[in-house]
Amino acid sequence: MAFSFDIKHAESGSLARVGTITTPHGQIQTPAFIPVGTKATVKSVLPEAMADLGAQALLANAYHLYLQPGADILDEAGGLGEFMNWPGPTFTDSGGFQVLSLGVGFKKVLAMDAKTFRRDDVIADNKERLAHVDDEGVTFKSHLDGSMHRFTPEVSMQVQHQIGADIIFAFDECTTLHNTRPYQVLAMDRTYAWAMRCLDEHKRLTDERSAKPYQALFGVIQGAQYEDLRKKAAGDLGQMQSSGMSFDGFGIGGALDKGALGTIVSWVNQILPENKPKHLLGIGAPEDLFVGVENGIDTFDCVLASRIARTSAVYTMEGRFNLSNSGFKRDFTAIDDECDCYTCTHYTRAYMHHVFRGKEIISATLATIHNERFIVRLVDQMRQALLDGNFKEMKADFLGRYKHRSGQASD
Repeated sequence: MAFSFDIKHAESGSLARVGTITTPHGQIQTPAFIPVGTKATVKSVLPEAMADLGAQALLANAYHLYLQPGADILDEAGGLGEFMNWPGPTFTDSGGFQVLSLGVGFKKVLAMDAKTFRRDDVIADNKERLAHVDDEGVTFKSHLDGSMHRFTPEVSMQVQHQIGADIIFAFDECTTLHNTRPYQVLAMDRTYAWAMRCLDEHKRLTDERSAKPYQALFGVIQGAQYEDLRKKAAGDLGQMQSSGMSFDGFGIGGALDKGALGTIVSWVNQILPENKPKHLLGIGAPEDLFVGVENGIDTFDCVLASRIARTSAVYTMEGRFNLSNSGFKRDFTAIDDECDCYTCTHYTRAYMHHVFRGKEIISATLATIHNERFIVRLVDQMRQALLDGNFKEMKADFLGRYKHRSGQASD
């Protein structure tokens, strides 16, 4: 089964659409939310449970799997899906974001507001800079054992081909909103050059590994909050061809000003080829998913749902709250009475409060199942609303009830 993308419905008056991505390991009905299993596991949850809650695909991280257990191990195992017992489609990101976070020391937390200070040598307090970027690639120190490594576009392609996901991403230089405009231009130019090298290496590896299922390569659009840079990146990568290949789809990533998310995504998607899928990297707060869908995003990935679940924070149709709060000690209702997940149909808020306060391992499992189902189902409902012609009404109803607005980077 080859890779393809078919648009089934296009919304009048917006960039929103409904489609089907076909991969060698199955189809993804879009728009869709793709849960993140960074190290070939969604933390605390079995792959079977992810399938049961409606996940159509999972995304893992090339940087982490390269360091442990090693891309060669996954290759020998038959690829990412076989290794982690996930039969459906898989994605890997290129490692660009992790290299950025190593470079500035912020780990998972990056500014998402353009009204921030500007410095190109920014680094978090009391942190060592673990990555250094040059025109050829990135040299970085492993956060696991301090060993030194070198990632280039070619190495990223080699690692991702060995990992064997259905959809992989070109290696890019991911910036932050702290960076100055001149540096954003430099990083965008590097990303362009690296994208060309990724296409060349992808072609070589595809031919060399022709017995393996085809892996679709997505280019990554940078440019921060600047309209001219985003549009230039979209035009350049959208038309890019090398070694007889072009990108199969596109990821929109890098420094994203949350307050202008819809504007930035629309700049890009009005220029990128309409017939190719668009993925919004690292965005998963409920209100942002609506913005992405109405501006032409087909798939999303984000760790937010599972990360906050491990701290007792859960989504409901009325907003977000923490189950460890004392008010839930005698609350014998479901987390969300409109949710059909395993947790909500079998356990109460009082039980969840108990296991979180007792630091029981099951607390993370049950809360993650709920949060992932909530987000997966929400995007599924958006897809159905587009088909039914009532997306605007569905959005207004949800946002009218949902009280919490996520800062995402600081959640």
